[in-house]
Amino acid sequence: MDNENKFKNNKLIRRPSFGPGRAGHAMLFEKPKDFKGTLAKLIKYITPYKVKFILVISLSIIATLFTIIGPKMLGNVTNNIVSDYIEIVIYEKIHQALSNTNLSDIPNQPLEVIPNEIKEKIPSQYIDKINNIDLSSKPSIRFERIQNTILLLILIYLISSFANYLQEWIMASITQKISFKLRQESSEKINKLPLRYFDQNAYGDILSRITNDIDLLSQSLSQSTTQFISSIITIIGIAIMMINISLELTIIALLILPFSMILIRFIISKSQNLFKKQQNTLGMINSHIEENFSGHNIIKAFNKQNDSFKYFKTINKDLYESGWKSQFISGILFPIINFMGNISFVGVSIVGGWLAINKGLQIGGIQAFIQYVRQFNIPTVQLGNIANVMQSGVASAERIFEFLEEQEEVKDVINPKSIKKLRGEIEFKNVTFSYEKQQPILKNFNLHINPGQKLAIVGPTGAGKTTIVNLIMRFYDVNEGSITIDGIDIRELKRSDLRKMFGMVLQDTWLFNGTIRDNLKYGNPKASEKEIKDAVKTANIDHLIESLPQGYDMIINEDSDNISYGEKQLITIARAMVTKPPMLILDEATSSIDTRTEIIIQKAIERLLEGRTSIIIAHRLSTIIKSDNIIVVNNGTLAEQGTHRELLERNGLYSKIYQSQFENN
Repeated sequence: MDNENKFKNNKLIRRPSFGPGRAGHAMLFEKPKDFKGTLAKLIKYITPYKVKFILVISLSIIATLFTIIGPKMLGNVTNNIVSDYIEIVIYEKIHQALSNTNLSDIPNQPLEVIPNEIKEKIPSQYIDKINNIDLSSKPSIRFERIQNTILLLILIYLISSFANYLQEWIMASITQKISFKLRQESSEKINKLPLRYFDQNAYGDILSRITNDIDLLSQSLSQSTTQFISSIITIIGIAIMMINISLELTIIALLILPFSMILIRFIISKSQNLFKKQQNTLGMINSHIEENFSGHNIIKAFNKQNDSFKYFKTINKDLYESGWKSQFISGILFPIINFMGNISFVGVSIVGGWLAINKGLQIGGIQAFIQYVRQFNIPTVQLGNIANVMQSGVASAERIFEFLEEQEEVKDVINPKSIKKLRGEIEFKNVTFSYEKQQPILKNFNLHINPGQKLAIVGPTGAGKTTIVNLIMRFYDVNEGSITIDGIDIRELKRSDLRKMFGMVLQDTWLFNGTIRDNLKYGNPKASEKEIKDAVKTANIDHLIESLPQGYDMIINEDSDNISYGEKQLITIARAMVTKPPMLILDEATSSIDTRTEIIIQKAIERLLEGRTSIIIAHRLSTIIKSDNIIVVNNGTLAEQGTHRELLERNGLYSKIYQSQFENN
């Protein structure tokens, strides 16, 4: 399988296991399969906050409209200054022309006495203002009117900024609450999913849905919602204001828009493909580095350092190539937008000047229009980016909802039964089970375990040994037949009650990040210090713990690699002893312990097993010789059963397995 496809496969089929897995795959986000359906589900999460959401929309509208008003008001300020200045010029011209005339003899209509040569020098749009000029006093620029407009403009910008801040704060609150709810539901969902789901899905994919997808959805909601509203309102509002100023200039400004959108769409599509390749390569390089860290001993043991480095150089080069290309192409987007905008400015300036001379378009209108043209390009680009963000966000939401809608394990019965005095009798009755259809693991399987009996299960790999334990613990339910404890079908018991009956020591050891004491108390949080130390002494590992730094208070790190694998297994055995379970399951519990320690631990386990029904899965037959009953499972059926000596005398499968392990002795 090539490297790229390796990271696209999210589905894995695993042998069922008890311990947690580790994430290793980087997720790539694709377009949603059902955009409308996923959006409808997402709206249900937004509905409880609809009042706040409407407030966010209202604030966004207010902030955008106030921002749009600004250039128009600045244009009016320019027009006022120009108008006042022209009145001053007209006054001076009239005053010079009528210098020999008694001003008191001038009629109320000065236009009637002004010479034609002066009228010709006055712009046509200001001719009508001549009659409004008081020739008795020289006009001036009315700064108080400009000052009031500027103060009002500052107030409008302050209100717009406050509205922007408030709507961002409210939207952040909404998105974080939605994220909190999704994380909470995901956490609850994990505990309701059957083990089958975790066996059939990559752990990295599951973790990515709960962490990365929820984070991406939160960012998408926070960014795209308000930007989408403001961009739409900005485009509509600016278009109206531009048409209001000049229809001719609006047509010229919009002529360049189709070319800009085609170019922007082309650049975005190219950069998206490169960014996707960059993320894919980044996932590959991260996984390669993780593999090198976790398996550095194996790499050195097989002298593969050079091969590993060569592979790293290859994918690192791919990352470099896709990285700089994606950054370059996305980086030229705004320069191109500015270039297209400058072309619009040239056209607007030329035509605007002509309109000012010939059709009386005011200078302030041209100034405002140029500002609107500059503002108009930004939301058009934002809408393209928002569309991609929304697609990515909805795709993440789709993955989250797929996880939340996964089929849960069968619920407990409404009126569960309880076992008041547990004897520990277990029976399989005609049990048939399969992980995958048409591939049965157990076929018409029958088994009876007496109270207090030590049962050992042996057989080839894949014969169904672990499956028997999975079914007893109800990690899976049988397809046919039944399993009973003290005559009661385990499906009639609460899962929590059923699992409290058993203590488990597994081949795959698992310890969490915390002190050794906390790990020992994991199955019995109320255990006293005396109970913990008694269990540790029984397991004969008290000397080991006391020899460690800080003893019981030593912190086991996240990967549990600051103690040896054998030490971890010893602690898990002691942990099972602390719980004092009525019944016990041991799955290769001593597989990672040296022979000398194994003898000591076997004696401790024998004391632990006294009076308890116990099931022991073992490959080392030396650990089960003293079992009350040994069953040999092969191809999903009970091939043989009996004591160690009885099975050897039959000279069957058990005898062959035993002889293969001890043929040298």
